[in-house]
Amino acid sequence: MSTREQPSETAERIEPQVGVDEWVARQITRREYAPGWRGELERRFERVGWWPKLAAAAAIGAIIPLLGLNDFQLQVGINGLLLALLAVGLNISVGWAGLLDLGYIAFYGFGAYGFALLSSNQLSTSGIHLPAYASIPIVMVAAAVLGLLVGLPSRRLIGDYLAIVTLFFGEAFVEFVNNVAPSKLGGPNGIFALDPIRGFGAQLTTNRSYFYLLLILLVVTMGVLHLLDTSRTGRAWRAVREDPFAAGLMTIPVNRVKLMAFAFGAMVAALAGTVFAAQQASVFPTDFETPFLILIYAGLILGGAGSLWGAALGGLLVAIILDGFLRSSTQAGYIFYGLILLTLLVKLRPWRRLALVLGATIAFGFVAYAIVNAISASAVAGGPQSSGWIADLLRGWVIVPSNPKLFGNIGFVVLICLLIALVQVHGRWRTILMVPTLYLAACVWEARLVAEPSVTRQLLLGAILIVMMNARPNGLLGSRRVEVV
Repeated sequence: MSTREQPSETAERIEPQVGVDEWVARQITRREYAPGWRGELERRFERVGWWPKLAAAAAIGAIIPLLGLNDFQLQVGINGLLLALLAVGLNISVGWAGLLDLGYIAFYGFGAYGFALLSSNQLSTSGIHLPAYASIPIVMVAAAVLGLLVGLPSRRLIGDYLAIVTLFFGEAFVEFVNNVAPSKLGGPNGIFALDPIRGFGAQLTTNRSYFYLLLILLVVTMGVLHLLDTSRTGRAWRAVREDPFAAGLMTIPVNRVKLMAFAFGAMVAALAGTVFAAQQASVFPTDFETPFLILIYAGLILGGAGSLWGAALGGLLVAIILDGFLRSSTQAGYIFYGLILLTLLVKLRPWRRLALVLGATIAFGFVAYAIVNAISASAVAGGPQSSGWIADLLRGWVIVPSNPKLFGNIGFVVLICLLIALVQVHGRWRTILMVPTLYLAACVWEARLVAEPSVTRQLLLGAILIVMMNARPNGLLGSRRVEVV
């Protein structure tokens, strides 16, 4: 047989099967890989079966609590697993079905409050006090019904219109638990003294036990969703995401598929809410406000929407970054200055341009500090707010007045204006403008942002996402595809 007649390995692997569209079957040929060793690593990773990967990830997760972690570190792990479970559930509607659901956080709260009502003394006067193994399935089924009800008026909406409707639902949930039936829902004071999760003769009371429970739930949920993703339902979700009109012409029940995405996502969110409520032994309305929804979306975007692995990894990373690294001002400083240097290393070419910008920034700082110090000593009396060797390096370089709050606020506004201008200009002017922008960023960080950890954590997370989206718009594990036009 001649070389021309021999089928290649790729051709054999992508040969269309009966009942499978040829365009879908040849998806692998439209996949774009990263250049160099990263692309080769992606290819090798894809050759490993999905289930062995899941088993290996579960084994690694099971080893983590055995490394001598304290309760705080285990709590960070619990928060990460919760966020990963929520991101996996959100991936159903956003990543697979393409539905911009901004009310997803309400299903999480519904699960938490449902468990709080059924597995506590809150409804004991009505004779309702169920064990966790009974209340959790009830709450999940009720959440699925709620997801269908929310999806009914939203099934004909797409894009911004769907986002507005679902956002209203999320905000309405917080108002409901705050103001309706405070004797039962607790109002702003929440609900206390919830039962821990019990079952099979065991009672979960430690962070380690809840860590393992969440790990098991995450692994099982990912396994079930993988089966769903590779089924006709999963293919229908992706078809609706790409083009609802074309999917309808191909006899896919678009509205029913959308409702299923809402229902399945609601069940996963409610499951996470029940475990959260049991582990905290209390629930409050503030636990389910929009800022936490932003964290769930951040995890999904960082990991890669449409990828189960990406959603789980993104949720874990966001929790670890926020609760592990950005809680300390010293560690936050490492990340802040590290991100700046990393961005400059990646973006500035040739290398002499990088050296010029860094050298000019250092010189600019010393000159600015000397001038301001000569005019008014109190204008530099504050000193860097960071600690350790970072403060030693910056002392005598950054401008921090004795009352840094007003200076920091004004500097932050000016910094935003400089960043906007930096995006608009090009060439030599961009290089020149980088110098005062970098210096002002250091001054604002030391004068204001270090003293506001809650705000700083959100800003740094946003900066990490911006850098990540510029470097890899599809997320860490999202697939890059090249379509034929």
